[in-house]
Amino acid sequence: QGQLVESGGGLVQAGGALRLSCAASGRSISYRGMGWSRQAPGKEREFVATINWRGDSTNYAARVKGRFTISRDNAKNTVYLQMNSLKPEDTAVYYCAQARTGGLQYYPNEYDSWGQGTQVTVSS
Repeated sequence: QGQLVESGGGLVQAGGALRLSCAASGRSISYRGMGWSRQAPGKEREFVATINWRGDSTNYAARVKGRFTISRDNAKNTVYLQMNSLKPEDTAVYYCAQARTGGLQYYPNEYDSWGQGTQVTVSS
């Protein structure tokens, strides 16, 4: 089955940056789209970013577009989320997920494997 393991979360001041990583073990991310989502306390999980299997197509939620960048290294079996100009409202647990197919995916039912999440806290 394998698993996805996120890392790189932490506490950062508003305006700062963090780089999240999602490493797959026991499974390959090749030929599958990947995505990041987040869940803040008391709120539903929301889509953040998605990337296709080749890494040449991406899309973002409107509230993070221009600040976040999703990328992947299939040789390292890892997906990244570079987060710049962080805001307090970006505070959440961030999850990576592997899609069922190779394209861009936006909805939870389009993913079949999820990591355990990594906490990102942005102080004002």
